[in-house]
Amino acid sequence: MKTLTTTQELADFCSAAAAFPYVTVDTEFLRERTYYSKLCLVQLAVPSEDEDSAVLVDPLADGISLEPLYELFRNECVVKVFHAARQDLEIFWVDAHVFPTPLFDTQVAAMVCGFGEQVGYETLVRKICKQGVDKTSRFTDWSRRPLTDAQKTYALADVTHLRKIYEHLAAELEKTKRSHWVSEELRILTQPGTYDIRPEDAWKRVKTRTNSAKFLAVVRELAQFRESHAQDNNIPRNRVFKDDALIELASTKPKTPSDLGGSRLLLREARKGAIAEGILAAVKKGVNCPPEQLPKVDTSRDKLKVNPALADLLRVLLKSKTESSGVAAKLIATSAELDQIAAGERGLPSMTGWRFEVFGEDALKLCEGKIALAAKGQNVKVVPL
Repeated sequence: MKTLTTTQELADFCSAAAAFPYVTVDTEFLRERTYYSKLCLVQLAVPSEDEDSAVLVDPLADGISLEPLYELFRNECVVKVFHAARQDLEIFWVDAHVFPTPLFDTQVAAMVCGFGEQVGYETLVRKICKQGVDKTSRFTDWSRRPLTDAQKTYALADVTHLRKIYEHLAAELEKTKRSHWVSEELRILTQPGTYDIRPEDAWKRVKTRTNSAKFLAVVRELAQFRESHAQDNNIPRNRVFKDDALIELASTKPKTPSDLGGSRLLLREARKGAIAEGILAAVKKGVNCPPEQLPKVDTSRDKLKVNPALADLLRVLLKSKTESSGVAAKLIATSAELDQIAAGERGLPSMTGWRFEVFGEDALKLCEGKIALAAKGQNVKVVPL
C-alpha cells in the first residue's frame, strides 16, 4: 500500500496515469469542526495489474502540492471516475478552482442503469464485483497520523473496486445508448455556482412558518451574518448559532447585549464578542429594511391549480416508465414536478433532454388527452387515443 508524501512522487504517478484511459478517485475528509472540508487523503487507481496501480496521497504531508493531480484533472484524455462525486468536487473547487474533466460518477450512472436511487458504493461492489467491503474504518479520524494498515486497506478499496464498477457501467451505458444521459446529469456538478455559497442567499435555506416580508428581512440579515462569520472563521454555521436560535432572534428582535441573555436557544459563546455584535447589527438592519428591499417570497407554488386526478395519473405513468426503462424515478421527475405538470407548467427538467424521451413526451400527451393508461395484470400500458 504505497503512500505518496512528496510532490515529485505524486507527479510521477500522475504522469504515468496520463497514459491510461481512466483513473478512479476518492477522498477522505473531515468537516465536523470546520466550514470547509479538510482534505485528509486522496486515493487514486489506474486500470493495471501493477502493484503500484493504486496509491494513497497524503495531502497533509509537509511541503506536498496537489498541482500534479490537478494537472491530471485538466487532462481531457483521461476520464476521472468518482462515486457520489459532489463533496469531492467541492473540495477541489474550493482548493484550486479546478474540476476533473471529463468526469464519470458511478452513482449517477447506476441510477440510469437500473440500480435504484442513490445506490451506495458497497451495494455496487456486492452486485458488480461480487465482493464485500470492510466497513470497520468508516468512522475514523482521517487527519491522524500515522494511518493504520486497516485504514489504508479500507481507503484503497474505495478506488480499486471502482475500476470494475466503472467498466461495467460504462459498457452498459454504451449498449443502451444512454451515455449522454449521464453526461447531462453531470453537467451541474462541474458548474462553479453549485459550490459557491452566497451569504446573501443563505436565508432561503432557513425554514420558517411565516411569509411575512418584515420578519424574513430579519431572518435574511441574521442568516447572512452567520454564513459570512462561519466562512471567515472556517467554523460550522451551527457553531455560530442554529436555525432554531435564528428564528427566535428574528422573533424577539434583541436590541442590546442584555437582551441576548434572555435567549433560550442561543449558545453561550454567541452572547458576547463578535457574534453578539453581529447579531445585534443584523437584527437592526433587518428591522430598518426599506420596503423596496424587503425579501420577495416565491408564492407561485401556493397558487398552483393542480388537477389532483391528473397528478395521480402522472405518478402512475412515471412508475410505469421507471419500470420499463430501469431508471430511478427520482432521477426522472420529483413529486413536486408532477404537480407542476398537472397544473400546466412545462419549463421543467423532466420536459427536457433525455427525461423528455423517457417520460416528458408521454406526460404531455397524457395531459392533452392523446394517450390513456391501461392496467394488465401487474403492468401498466400506454394506450394511444
